[in-house]
Amino acid sequence: MLKSMTIRLITFDLDDTLWDVRPALEAAEGAQWSYLNARYPSLSLAATPVAQISELRRALLKEKPELMHHISLFRQSFIERLLQHHGISDDEAASAASEAFAAFLSRRHDVLLYADTQSVLTTLGRQFTLGALTNGNADVRKTPIGSCFDYAWRAEEFGVSKPDPALFHKAFEQAGVSADQVIHIGDCHENDVSGAVAAGAKAIWFSPEGSVSEIASGVVQQLSDLPGAIKRLTG
Repeated sequence: MLKSMTIRLITFDLDDTLWDVRPALEAAEGAQWSYLNARYPSLSLAATPVAQISELRRALLKEKPELMHHISLFRQSFIERLLQHHGISDDEAASAASEAFAAFLSRRHDVLLYADTQSVLTTLGRQFTLGALTNGNADVRKTPIGSCFDYAWRAEEFGVSKPDPALFHKAFEQAGVSADQVIHIGDCHENDVSGAVAAGAKAIWFSPEGSVSEIASGVVQQLSDLPGAIKRLTG
């Protein structure tokens, strides 16, 4: 028989846990490149070879490894570096990169929620404090489910990313809870399950494929199964 637990906080990953991230990312990328192509039509920036883009990214991260944990700044810095590579002056490249990133963000929150997301969050929110904990640059407060969350944390705000336990600990501290009072839910076993468990919390793996985990406290294939899985853990 499972021992009951005192859980106060439920944290959620966002991308591919509460919504399908592909449509929003594709729209955001499209807005970014549309802006750049309109401003610099002769450069054919969107047609830049993949190998060249990869090399510019690698060089930028080698020069500024801290950008790995600041993905918004990394995207904007990469656009700036790409423009400089094509002969645009530093000042103009910085200005254009800022505006291109704004175009990206204008569509980043056009998320396609999974069918059960809203109802599950509403149900859990009646009993637990809810927090969003993401490595991505989506701000859950700018989405249709923003009002469901008491807390919203993005890795880039702390300069550390999942699965580093430090990110979880910083979030738990802000929420005023200890790790053993938290269940984290996410689709990535390494970032979400391993990270949460290493931080001392419980984790439920959202795995539509029904994968098996030796360290997760539960695995759900659909979000509608989540309240039941949490109830079994908390007694």
